[in-house]
Amino acid sequence: MAAYSSSGLATLFYSHSLNPITCLSTLSSPIRLRSAPRVFRGFHSLRFRRFSQNVTTERFNSFSCNCLSAVSTSTLDYEFTDGGREVELRLRLRTGEVLSPKDISVDADGTSLAVKEKRNGLLITLLETNQLFEKIMPSETIWYIDEDQLVVNMKKVDGELKWPDIVESWESLTAGIMQLLKGTSVYIVGDSTEINQKVSRELAVGLGYSPLDSKELLESFSKQTIDSWILAEGSDSVAEAESSVLESLSSHVRTVVSTLGGKHGAAGRADKWRHLYSGFTVWVSQTEATDEESAKEEARRSKEEREIGYSNADVVVKLQGWDPTHAKSVAQASLSALKQLIISDKGLPGKKSLYIRLGCRGDWPNIKPPGWDPSSETGAPPQFPTQFT
Repeated sequence: MAAYSSSGLATLFYSHSLNPITCLSTLSSPIRLRSAPRVFRGFHSLRFRRFSQNVTTERFNSFSCNCLSAVSTSTLDYEFTDGGREVELRLRLRTGEVLSPKDISVDADGTSLAVKEKRNGLLITLLETNQLFEKIMPSETIWYIDEDQLVVNMKKVDGELKWPDIVESWESLTAGIMQLLKGTSVYIVGDSTEINQKVSRELAVGLGYSPLDSKELLESFSKQTIDSWILAEGSDSVAEAESSVLESLSSHVRTVVSTLGGKHGAAGRADKWRHLYSGFTVWVSQTEATDEESAKEEARRSKEEREIGYSNADVVVKLQGWDPTHAKSVAQASLSALKQLIISDKGLPGKKSLYIRLGCRGDWPNIKPPGWDPSSETGAPPQFPTQFT
């Protein structure tokens, strides 16, 4: 699996042969430090919440990644709290012995943390993650020993973002992204209706959103299968009907919509995206690319050439093969990429809301003033700013 972000398009490359599905964030100019220790004795605090953490957590990253273990720890329990601008992690150390700072190793960079304890001349990993929930300021990281606990204090880059947990996982993503989405719906698009359906169902369950399936809605309305409809009236008729369904759904909030795949789907046609722009769109795309660079180039080319409607999507997930049992992992990849997209421009949910209120006129992302007529051939009126509150 690989991932990157370019021109506002986050792309992930995933091979189902990778198990577990994990990644390590790569920064353009990584900063690493071994934090200066402070030792405290007899200090207690009761303001922490306790989480149980398994040895390995699956995750994706929305930027450049390598396939390595995402989280490992030799202890099942840790204590974590989000204090606003800072987050704090407490790990229990071995008991019955006096520890010194020389027995502890803490390594941190912008998105990674490794905590190790020296035992019998060997460094034992207490916790190691290559994907913190979000970025930290490495130079502001401090740690100290509080009796039988190691306390690591980290300053967040984005102090407004609430961290549900120390690491990015399915659980922390589904809980943490709600503050970013602000109720905006999510649309899953791509050539495979089956993949769209399975990924959207996982997302709906995780987010607590209402699951909607355009295929099911169309078949219920027409009293026939999509295949028989295509045979009787052609793919254009189906695409037009789905476009009408998407129009009726565009004003809905807190929904995950699975769209039709293939040539008969509205999302595959660039002229049918007027109402898809009302939500965040995830393009799940199968690829023959075998490496990260090839996947990047394929996504760039699709974005630049805009030969198909899917290239309008906010997020792209590239799949090398497909395994239905990995639908949840693909859904997690989608959330990770959406999280990074919205963090890069927190005005996007508000802008989507404005786009809906103005009638989904097709003027995304450069929204025109009220009264603008999309069919007008006169000079274009001034555009709204790109940030909205």
